[in-house]
Amino acid sequence: MIASNIFRWIGSLFTEVLFLPFEWLRTNIANADLGWWISNAVNWGFLLVLLVLFAYWMKESRRFVKEGTEDRA
Repeated sequence: MIASNIFRWIGSLFTEVLFLPFEWLRTNIANADLGWWISNAVNWGFLLVLLVLFAYWMKESRRFVKEGTEDRA
């Protein structure tokens, strides 16, 4: 019973809270000329964050290799 409630809570969290901005974009901006650009701005933002984090990870990895502190198996 508890596990069922947890999964229902997770489902309602996604459908009623986290997807509200996407629902708003779908209903209000879908007919506008800029609808495609505004809708995909979310994806471009995620991609930008991913690229920044990947660059930071590569920089730190290079630093550890240069210092010789990288784990070696």
